[in-house]
Amino acid sequence: MPHLTHSIDDGLATLVLNNPPQNRIGPQLATELSEALESIGRSGARAVLVRAEGPDFSFGGDIVDWPGADVRELRTLFERYMQVFNQLERLPLPVIAAVHGLCFGGGLELALRADVVFAAETARFGHPEQTLGIVTLLGGIYRVAERAGRARAAEWALTSEQVPAAVMADAGVINRVVPDDALLTEATAFARKAAKGPTRAYAAHKALLRAWAVGGISAADEAMFDIAMPLFETEDVTTGLASAVKAFKAGLPRPAIDFQGR
Repeated sequence: MPHLTHSIDDGLATLVLNNPPQNRIGPQLATELSEALESIGRSGARAVLVRAEGPDFSFGGDIVDWPGADVRELRTLFERYMQVFNQLERLPLPVIAAVHGLCFGGGLELALRADVVFAAETARFGHPEQTLGIVTLLGGIYRVAERAGRARAAEWALTSEQVPAAVMADAGVINRVVPDDALLTEATAFARKAAKGPTRAYAAHKALLRAWAVGGISAADEAMFDIAMPLFETEDVTTGLASAVKAFKAGLPRPAIDFQGR
C-alpha cells in the first residue's frame, strides 16, 4: 500500500500522507514523495496542497529500525529525507499545507517546507527529538527560528512541548488557524486560488525569500533584478500590465486577470 498518494486537478496538485494512524516518515514515503514531485514538475500543476489521512498529520520519523542501524546508514537515510523535503520546499510553485491532529518531528519539518500552513484549531505541533537525545534532523529548529525567532525555537526544541496551533500562529510559524471541520475546505480554496495566480511571479518571490534567508536583505537586493526582470517577458505580465494601463486611462478599477502561469 502506498504511504503517499498524489493527484492533479485543474492545476492543483495534492499530496496526501496515507499511512494512518501516525503517517510515519520512512524510506517508502520518501521515495513516493520524490516520485510525486518529479511527476508534478513534469505536469501543468501551478500549486500544491499537502494534507494527511487519518486522525493526525504525522508523528514524524519511523524510528523502529534506527537502533540497529549503523551511523553511516542513518546518515544516508536522513540525507535522503532532507533532499526530498528540500525538493518540495524549492518547488517553483506555491505549496500549502493543511495540518490537523498531531504534527511532530519530521512531520513538522515537512509542514515547514510549505509556503503557507493552515492548521485546525485542535492541531498540536512539537519537536519530540530531545526525548530521544537527538536533534531536529531535517532542519526543524532553524526553520522555526527563521519564522518565530531563536528564543521560541530553542524553547520548543529543548522541551518537546506540544504547542497549540493558536500559539504557533501567534509566533508566526504557521499562517492560519481554522475550525477543524473547515480545514480542508479553506486550505483547498486558498490553494486553488493560488493555482490560478501568476505562477512565475510566485516562483520569483520564493527565490527572493531564499536569497534573504541565506544572506539577508543585501543578498536579496543583489539577486532582485536577475530574478525579477525576466517576469516582464512573460505572457502574464504582458497581459496584466496592458490591462492595468487600459483601466487606468479609462478611470476604471483594475480588472481581475485570468493568469495562465506563463
